[in-house]
Amino acid sequence: MAGQKKWIEIVMPQLAESLVSATIAKWLKKPGDPVEQYEPICEVITDKVNAEIPSTVEGIMGEIAAEEGRTVAVGELICRMEVHAAAGTGIVADSSTHESSSTAASESEPQDADGSMRGRYSPAVQSLAAEHGLDLKDVPGTGMNGRITRKDVLRYIQEGAHRNQQAVISNHVDRESTQQEDMRSAADATGYAAEQAMPVRHSGIHLSETPKIPKIEMEGFPQGRAEQYIDVTPVRNAIARNMRQSVSEIPHAWTMIEVDVTNLVTLRNKLKDEFKRSEGINLTYLSFLLKAVVNAIKDYPIMNSVWAVDKIIVKRDINIALAVGTEDSVMTPVIQRADTKNIAGLAHEIDDLARRTREGTLKLDDMQGGTFTVNNTGSFGSILSYPIINYPQAAILTFESIVKRPVVINDMIAVRSMANLCLSLDHRILDGVISGRFLQRVKENLESYSLETKLY
Repeated sequence: MAGQKKWIEIVMPQLAESLVSATIAKWLKKPGDPVEQYEPICEVITDKVNAEIPSTVEGIMGEIAAEEGRTVAVGELICRMEVHAAAGTGIVADSSTHESSSTAASESEPQDADGSMRGRYSPAVQSLAAEHGLDLKDVPGTGMNGRITRKDVLRYIQEGAHRNQQAVISNHVDRESTQQEDMRSAADATGYAAEQAMPVRHSGIHLSETPKIPKIEMEGFPQGRAEQYIDVTPVRNAIARNMRQSVSEIPHAWTMIEVDVTNLVTLRNKLKDEFKRSEGINLTYLSFLLKAVVNAIKDYPIMNSVWAVDKIIVKRDINIALAVGTEDSVMTPVIQRADTKNIAGLAHEIDDLARRTREGTLKLDDMQGGTFTVNNTGSFGSILSYPIINYPQAAILTFESIVKRPVVINDMIAVRSMANLCLSLDHRILDGVISGRFLQRVKENLESYSLETKLY
């Protein structure tokens, strides 16, 4: 009985405390495939992030109960696994029925000629490859049967193999193109040198590269029709649902204040080079803003609250959610207990969360517990915006582009670096007086930065 085969049911796990369901994005295993314990068997999409579901046992993949694209509740069956177990463990299924279903599924699933899994790519792998212009055939796979994982792609990018590939291609182009490619490679080698060399433009846009055009998959124009159809992805559907809930349930109000950040610009210009050398990351304006916001929330804790019908719940910990845009979505990873961090610590948190958001490596824990949201809309040149509140929080603040403008000071005209702060607020919790005072405190904090300000 020790070698008896048993059927184990795999159900949708509760990946986070507030998670009630998830959508199957892609099956990484098909019926008949061997599966190691803790090896990912499928990718799922939640309201927060994409995640991989690992197998809890070692065995053979059996029947798939939830097809790709289906939304599955926590605890609901997604597949069955065949395992060797002692009598009385697992769930026994009829072997003949399972064999026929397994065979049918195997015939419908494509497989490489050599039996490997190199040709099966997860959405995260395909997204990274498209972003960096990689040919996945050149990426060595370390997963089961040679399957290429996200870590393989990231390692390939870090090793610079794709740059070498581009250099080989450029040898067949004229000399001018080759020189341009060498200049780009030199800029990559120095890290942030190209960005730092960019002067502050009067438009307030600080760009080190041409803005990317998002890639949107859609059907071609049918004959005789002047319309195209774009499939709504699970992530986009989750964004639509959350935004609709916010604007439907929360009575939004909006206000804005202008801030003179000339001293902040001078301070950052003084510290950024040394900070880059010592810490290995860029010192951005956002880290200074977050410190100013956190200190203002300490003075006005009602900003750090949620509406609960018959009461208002004020949160003790100040957990700042950052709105980070990707090619096809917006994520809000959270800096936990931001009030305990200095400016340098906030800079590290911003760099880490932004990088992992764009790489698609965020965990569900990174998206939980936000109490106040900040969006750096100025990074793409915006000077005014009306953000939607990140439900169920009480407010969201946007930091607009820094623009040099003539300002009257003591009846004299001076050129100063100015920026707008825009605040959307839940009018059930907050009124104009408290919101105006909060914005004024953020303004005072930002304008109080000087050359003596410490990062640590």
